[in-house]
Amino acid sequence: MGVLKKFEQRLEGLVNGTFAKVFKSEVQPVEIAGALQRECDNNATIWNRDRTVVPNDFIVELSTPDFERLSPYSGQLGDELAGMVRDYAKQQRYTFMGPIKVHLEKADDLDTGLYRVRSRTLASSSSQQAGPGAAPPAPQGRPGAPGGGYGYPPPAGPAGAPPMPPGPPAGGYGYPQPAGGQRPPAAPAAGSRTRHWIEINGNRHQISRATLVLGRSTEADVRIDDPGVSRRHCEIRTGTPSTIQDLGSTNGIVVDGQHTTRATLRDGSRIVVGSTTVIYRQAEG
Repeated sequence: MGVLKKFEQRLEGLVNGTFAKVFKSEVQPVEIAGALQRECDNNATIWNRDRTVVPNDFIVELSTPDFERLSPYSGQLGDELAGMVRDYAKQQRYTFMGPIKVHLEKADDLDTGLYRVRSRTLASSSSQQAGPGAAPPAPQGRPGAPGGGYGYPPPAGPAGAPPMPPGPPAGGYGYPQPAGGQRPPAAPAAGSRTRHWIEINGNRHQISRATLVLGRSTEADVRIDDPGVSRRHCEIRTGTPSTIQDLGSTNGIVVDGQHTTRATLRDGSRIVVGSTTVIYRQAEG
């Protein structure tokens, strides 16, 4: 069973108790959990053959309505999300520089149902014992944010070492990764090909061409009977990487919690058009 599914089941077990109100919010905890997994993947830093370091301190920014709904449960929800990150890191063989913490914050510029995730690597005193020639982890952030990004300071180096200079901006959630210091994408096995498909309300639609148009029109490749969906709403383009492009729709698209006109897709990306959620999938073989 996948880490996200286990996390979702743990929360469902509490839905009639502490978390009854959480599941009424626009942002669902399992969506945040998926975003934290991607934040780890996008900011993984290879130290050596046996150690890949990922962020351990996460801030989840929420709209005012979502924050007000979730904040009374932020402590327990943060613990559950931290446990999910720990399980995922074990599965991916990632390591941390310090304890895992997940915090919720209010962001006035976000609309209901949208969220942002930012992260940093915070070293504990016990993890600052670096071996000879070992480099500290690259600071995490987004383009344009020096050092730790989003105003975060760079992580501390070994005791007695000079301060770390600001590093290059690292690839944050939804942004490209820099060429150096990041975990390279796995190369597909020889002779394999990538399969692409989408899932809508439990129905699978295979993507057999380079492009797939979603919309309410009968001329769309996949028709979505939703009054909030335009006749030709958006287009998925398969490739390395696959992308989605808004086609001038009335209500736009939301990809992994972010309003956008164009975005890169990963396996498991959640696309919202109108009131319909589309799950993008890809796999080798």
